[in-house]
Amino acid sequence: MDAVDKVKEIFKESIRVKTEFLGNTEGVAVIVKAAGVISDCLKKGGKVMVFGNGGSAADSQHMAAELMVRFEKDRKALPCIALNANTSNITAAANDYAFEKIFSRQIDALARPNDVVVAISTSGNSPNILDAVRTAQEKGITVIGLTGRSGGKLSRLSDIPVIVRENNTARVQETHILIIHALCKLVEEAI
Repeated sequence: MDAVDKVKEIFKESIRVKTEFLGNTEGVAVIVKAAGVISDCLKKGGKVMVFGNGGSAADSQHMAAELMVRFEKDRKALPCIALNANTSNITAAANDYAFEKIFSRQIDALARPNDVVVAISTSGNSPNILDAVRTAQEKGITVIGLTGRSGGKLSRLSDIPVIVRENNTARVQETHILIIHALCKLVEEAI
């Protein structure tokens, strides 16, 4: 297979995963539900806290920027924090406690009633993501979990699991960013 065929194959795989997700009415309905929960949170003066590792960390920062600054139209800034963006908090928690605590310490400090957590893990089994979700649950914070594969533990711990049933991490991440864009579009229109 030459380079041109490889590129075509990557695009076809990405389209396939998105088409399968779109064909799953449960998946689409859960995006609408998640957007409603985020919109209600923001209308009640809450904030969104989003986080992930690696590519999911980049997706978290992307979502925070789309909500805080703007997605498609000018409107008031919406409070959304990417917890993976503060390297001082992350390194202090990892050094003084454990890497599993890098997000849960921040949720413990920042989460308030009416807030929402968006946890992103392509495997659904990242220990630091799961620890943060448990902390959010203890504080009564709604958890939206974006995950892949079979959903992992994150899908079982989330109030609203959004599962891209695909094993290829890159294809899951590509679909997650589309889901994030759909969430931002619905939230922006609701606000």
